[in-house]
Amino acid sequence: MSEPMSSPAAGFVFIVGAGPGPLDLMTLRALDRLRNADVVVHDRLISAEVLAQIPAAAQRVYVGKALGDHAVPQEGIHDLLVAHARQGKRVVRLKGGDPYVFGRGGEEVQALQAAGIAFEVVPGVTAASGCSAAAGIPLTHRDFAASCVFLPGHLADDTAAHDWAALARPGQTRVFYMGVQRVGLIAQQLIDHGLDPNTPAAIVRDGTRPSQAVWACALQKLVERAPVYGPQPGLLIIGETVQLSPSYDAS
Repeated sequence: MSEPMSSPAAGFVFIVGAGPGPLDLMTLRALDRLRNADVVVHDRLISAEVLAQIPAAAQRVYVGKALGDHAVPQEGIHDLLVAHARQGKRVVRLKGGDPYVFGRGGEEVQALQAAGIAFEVVPGVTAASGCSAAAGIPLTHRDFAASCVFLPGHLADDTAAHDWAALARPGQTRVFYMGVQRVGLIAQQLIDHGLDPNTPAAIVRDGTRPSQAVWACALQKLVERAPVYGPQPGLLIIGETVQLSPSYDAS
């Protein structure tokens, strides 16, 4: 295995992005780090085929999170990473998507730096690019969207904390991570601030996986057709490029 040049003899943490699900959407570097781990601290949405790459002798630590149900609080995850690294272990912190895109990888890096632990961050295919590609939705397009913005769905809970008027302007694709539960609130804020209710929008659930499902139509109709929120990961995409999806219903 190719070691990072700064890797010490004892104790190292690899913060690894596993991508949106399928094994063949992991990077070669991510797969290499996983297959050489002593300890794997992993999230809830890691697919079974990715988990199957963990060495049989490696210790697995589940720290998955769902709405209102965190197996281990974030500070506890920091403590786990530091403790295992100080035992001289090769620790992989395995995250869905990309560690630095709504993955709290930055917080974990800060904790490792404060503890003096050496680390490497391995990027992964983030849900926005993986799921949009799987659903046939370009994130940018010369005719429809010159920019793309990634947002957390929970920003709808604090409507004063964001510039909704800027988000409502045309010519951009808006991708809300964890936005399915709040699709009604998000749509209302955007429409109230000037977005056309007929702007194309989509929900991609279980994107890139065999169980993928796509709902794509005008935003105001999507609010009515949206699936009930559940444990499956879902992405909300709003913008003119959604109309290019083969799943788009223009009726």
